[in-house]
Amino acid sequence: MRDRRDQARFFGIPRDNFDWTLFLTAAVLAVVGVINLYSATSVSKAGLSEIYIQQVYWLVLGGILGAVVTVIDYRHYERLGYVLYGVGIVLLLLVFILGKDIRGSSRWIQIGSFGFQPSEFMKLFTIIALAKYLHDDPKTEARSVKDLLIPAGLAAIPMLLILKQPDLGTALILGLIFVTICLLTKIRWQSLIAIAVTAGIAAPLLWAYVLKDYQKQRILVFMNPEANILGSGWHAHHARIAIGAGGISGQGFMRGTQNQFLFLPDQHSDFPFAVFAEDWGFLGCLVLVSLYGFLVLWSIRIAATAKDRFGAVLAIGVGSLIFWHAFFNLGMVIGILPVVGVTLPLFSAGGSSVLTVMIGIGLLMNVSMRRFYVSPSRTTGLLQSM
Repeated sequence: MRDRRDQARFFGIPRDNFDWTLFLTAAVLAVVGVINLYSATSVSKAGLSEIYIQQVYWLVLGGILGAVVTVIDYRHYERLGYVLYGVGIVLLLLVFILGKDIRGSSRWIQIGSFGFQPSEFMKLFTIIALAKYLHDDPKTEARSVKDLLIPAGLAAIPMLLILKQPDLGTALILGLIFVTICLLTKIRWQSLIAIAVTAGIAAPLLWAYVLKDYQKQRILVFMNPEANILGSGWHAHHARIAIGAGGISGQGFMRGTQNQFLFLPDQHSDFPFAVFAEDWGFLGCLVLVSLYGFLVLWSIRIAATAKDRFGAVLAIGVGSLIFWHAFFNLGMVIGILPVVGVTLPLFSAGGSSVLTVMIGIGLLMNVSMRRFYVSPSRTTGLLQSM
């Protein structure tokens, strides 16, 4: 009777192993994010005042999709890894045909009243494809540059298409996800030097031939914040003022002057952290950053306890997605990084971003719940075996 119950849980959901820690951490971030959006848009321009309600709808839909992703054994995603990747590439190409131009960038596909951003979902598709490749690759010794050519190609193709939109922030996040996954593999030190030299050579070429003028301007403003406060430096300047105004304990919910007097642009999308910092101060920010840090560390724990390489890479990929998004968003708001338009997971408004993170949480839950139910023949051990 016990064996029959165990078998049922293997093909369905191992309910006894539900990861309440992961669920509650993500839920707290989502709820606090909605509350913060309410504060951020309470006196906003017309059309934004109800955005927190839209965020709730997206979170509900994301929760449903995340639950569906959790129910299906994650090894099925391995079999569909390259198919999903191909679908993502096709969607990125369709952006150039059906894309809706917003602020000089064509990143969204609009179908009637529904629009979505394929580059957001491509992050997950690329993670799944990389996980499949590394799972199928039996190599356990240190990898050379030649061994990394195929996974590098899997990351480079969508990166180039996303840069063409142009969307520097998303392309950068995708590249860093690839690097994070590769760092978990054993790489020869000669290969690391070769990669560093290549990156050094590519940087000036990227500046000269790939980056748009407004993207260069953002980097120049980051290097000299006082150069153009009334122009391209406005966002970062007032975000820093808002954070400083929050002090230790904050000015109180919906009492932040930079937000309430509309000095903070894009406070619902790129700069929700500035609103939160002004309302709740250093102590509130400490709690929020700790939640993100804990979520990333929990992803690493899930990867370490995964019973196959695919699950481990999947967990690390999703964890790195959350980490780099939070790192860049917080960095650009506090002024240690240039403004690149990267969202803060479960805090920034946006359907595609919310759905991507919620589906990613579903993948983490999937790997976590099935860590005791993977066939021994597919087991590779912990992350060190990669």
